[in-house]
Amino acid sequence: MFRRKKKDEPTDAPPAPEQAQTADAVSEATGASEAPTASEASASEADSGAPAETAAEKSSGGTEKVASSKRRGNRVQKVGTVSSDKMQKTVVVRVDRLVLHPKYRRYVRRTSKFMAHDDLGATTGDRVRIVETRPLSANKRWRVVEIVQKAAK
Repeated sequence: MFRRKKKDEPTDAPPAPEQAQTADAVSEATGASEAPTASEASASEADSGAPAETAAEKSSGGTEKVASSKRRGNRVQKVGTVSSDKMQKTVVVRVDRLVLHPKYRRYVRRTSKFMAHDDLGATTGDRVRIVETRPLSANKRWRVVEIVQKAAK
């Protein structure tokens, strides 16, 4: 049906946008000059050298790729107070923030409650730092990283 073209065969497709920007490449696309100039030869060597380097980096950098995948981006962190610890390995953390009221121009306290996975044993009243994580259950998307301040007993 359709025959695939070999890499050596010339194509009927228009030149790529980056080739059309140089005058030599435009004249080559129109067929004005058959032999490549020195600048075209150096450009083709640079183009052919770049994929070879990336292929070499991929083959030799297998361990580097694993190391970079273990590194995580900056995740959202919040500091709040534990309001409930009645579940197993789960705490409810209350995070307060101050918002400027649009009409009265006074600061109003807004509260958000987050369910967080707790391996550290935080209790009610503790001040904890939580970090965003993958969904751990239907409502848990946070994990307790550290207990900032223990509750006064």
